[in-house]
Amino acid sequence: MKIRKIYQEFSVCQVEDYSLVNLDSEYSFIGKTDEEKSLVCITDEVPSNVIRRDDGWKAFCIQGVLDFSLIGILAKIATILADNNISIFAISTYNTDYVLIKNENYQKALKVLKSIGYEITD
Repeated sequence: MKIRKIYQEFSVCQVEDYSLVNLDSEYSFIGKTDEEKSLVCITDEVPSNVIRRDDGWKAFCIQGVLDFSLIGILAKIATILADNNISIFAISTYNTDYVLIKNENYQKALKVLKSIGYEITD
């Protein structure tokens, strides 16, 4: 399986509303519940109406479109990284999964995944 590195830095945020979110950005993930409005975006694009933010995230995605019938792809990656004391923040889209890792663990995560057979691409 191929993993594609993403070179932007990301922030995980809570926002008052989505009115200032750059939805035309290359990467912008929003999530809404009855308790909060969340946003993951490129750090340089964090909106001014942010309530809380956590900076310092890097990301990769699983290359290609993943069929909904595929089982355990994200769970396997999460388990491998957890076994190496690397925590993740995962985001799934219709096509694939994105995995965010704190900057200080990013290279270690890629090295671990590569060592067990994942192909890392740019």
